[in-house]
Amino acid sequence: MEDPAGRRVDYGQRHLAESDLAATPLEQFERWYQQVVDAGSAAVPEPNAMTLSTVDEDGVSARTVLLKGVDARGFVLYTNLRSRKARGIAHDPRVSLVFGWFGVQRQVCVRGRAEEVPREETEAYFPSRPYGSRIGAWASEQSAPVDAAATLDERAAQLRERWPDTGSAADVPTPQHWGGFLVRAHEVEFWQGRTSRLHDRLVFSATGTGTALDVAGNWSVGRRQP
Repeated sequence: MEDPAGRRVDYGQRHLAESDLAATPLEQFERWYQQVVDAGSAAVPEPNAMTLSTVDEDGVSARTVLLKGVDARGFVLYTNLRSRKARGIAHDPRVSLVFGWFGVQRQVCVRGRAEEVPREETEAYFPSRPYGSRIGAWASEQSAPVDAAATLDERAAQLRERWPDTGSAADVPTPQHWGGFLVRAHEVEFWQGRTSRLHDRLVFSATGTGTALDVAGNWSVGRRQP
């Protein structure tokens, strides 16, 4: 194994100044997200991948999930509502998100509170998923132990027989145990790598007047040391 302490990557492609920032965290996030998409999958294979950290009775846990929406309210993801992450949110709604866009030497770090999205949003989103993903949402009791991968495969095969792929978005019903979470941010940090580890960290912090991501008056901007 390579010694991790000996690996060095010098960041120095860009600089992030206060004058570069958009007026709101939503506009800045959308700007950076689109730039990552435009950089191509060789730089960042999944721009919407983010690390979600939660805490429950057993402590802190983190995992990679996918962003499925962002608007003035916050950041949206979907999951099994019986999963460890969902139980963690029920225990303590305070969460963090990290978008690690290392191919372009950027990160976005979000702190906020998670809440379930309205059921009608889940019902509207679920049919847009690929057929196999809809079957998978029923087949997997996410985070629960399983004796073998074959057990999941057999369960999925049974469900495919029950709900064949007809090409219709309505061929698999939305599980009641599956839904979305909205993370309402109170802090959004934009991190730009710089040479000699003197990285730029510009942070939008909620002022207490509101957390809508598209309202400039809700946020103050500060710089943090790397």
